[in-house]
Amino acid sequence: MTPTDLPDDLLAPEAVADPAAVAAVLREHDPVHWSPTHRSWLLTRYDDIVAAFRNPALSSDRVRPVLARREGRGPSAEHRVLSLISDWMVVSDPPAHTRLRRLAGGAFKQQQIAAMGERIQALVDELVDAFLTTGPGDLVAGVAYPLPATVIAEMLGAPRADRDRFREWSDELALVAFGTGGEARADRHARALRGLEEMAAYFRDLVADRRRDPAGDMLSAMIAGESTGPGDEEGLTDDELVGMCALLLFAGHETTTNAIANAVRLLTADPALRDRVAADPDLVAPAVEEALRLQGPIKVLVRWVVADHDLRGRTIRAGERVQLVLPGANRDPERFRDPDVLDLHRERNQHLAFGRGIHACIGAQLARLETRHAVGTVLRRLPGLRVTAEPDWIPTLASRAAGSLPVTFDAAPVGGRR
Repeated sequence: MTPTDLPDDLLAPEAVADPAAVAAVLREHDPVHWSPTHRSWLLTRYDDIVAAFRNPALSSDRVRPVLARREGRGPSAEHRVLSLISDWMVVSDPPAHTRLRRLAGGAFKQQQIAAMGERIQALVDELVDAFLTTGPGDLVAGVAYPLPATVIAEMLGAPRADRDRFREWSDELALVAFGTGGEARADRHARALRGLEEMAAYFRDLVADRRRDPAGDMLSAMIAGESTGPGDEEGLTDDELVGMCALLLFAGHETTTNAIANAVRLLTADPALRDRVAADPDLVAPAVEEALRLQGPIKVLVRWVVADHDLRGRTIRAGERVQLVLPGANRDPERFRDPDVLDLHRERNQHLAFGRGIHACIGAQLARLETRHAVGTVLRRLPGLRVTAEPDWIPTLASRAAGSLPVTFDAAPVGGRR
């Protein structure tokens, strides 16, 4: 099979439906594949992607080069959107990234996240109570979305009632951040800009309120964060805090919603496996890790090439883009035994669902905690849980997201709140 015969479009219907299958073909036949459709290199092997995370020739500062290319074209919604997100931590390199991550890190200390377990469980039980009352329906709308949206709202010190506004803003931004497929949306940058500007105004007011009256929330912790480096004497600026809140809102609920829905879908596909995990709390954590490996919430991470380098006989040149295709890495048979099997006893499950290195997801432990509580609870409290229709996968390049997950369960729920 020649490179021109290989699947090239990660937004084609078959790739949206089963990204792992498309990635497997690329991994076997052309693991460093130039995609004319995406105008970028697609990497699909585990070792290559791990190396890419620490390769200085591959930069996360991938928005500013796009802005530079647009210089002279005049003002536009696209230019304004890119300008607003160009300083976000996830699209920055050291030293800017190092400073932002250090100042935000105090709000994500492991012991602080672990202490949230009781509150997260209470929220999950509340959502499952409501889901039981309304009967079978959409698990995304009933549990997978509102849980992380409520958690991130509480962590930022925002009213819980605002979580629906959060979703609107996040959905608009996803049109740009995740790369949409299907019918092109000519207004996507305009919609994203409106959402970003509304979100920025909202968080600017919240930042001002917390500066006047600190509370026990994440935003107050970031405001009070210690400055330990030169130029950090005043900590995060208001603009940086607003950007951090917007990033945490977007990444904090989008990723976890997808993780919960994808894990439930995988675990309910095999009734025997579902019932084993439902009956044994000790199996929930390894089940979630396998779900993250097999059907992680993020499909593609993008890097900008800043220096020429060779990989597997291909020359990757400065100014090009590289896409790290995580479904290829996480099912690489050279790294994982029986890679397509959900193995509850898999050893050294060092998957890449949350990235690796300095840009590893800062909220990974929180996402894991929420997903474990949600998955363990719905399997235990909704006996016989099963998906009634294939999810309507949202056609985006970066995100493995189901717009809905229709489920049903046996009529007589057993168990109950812990």
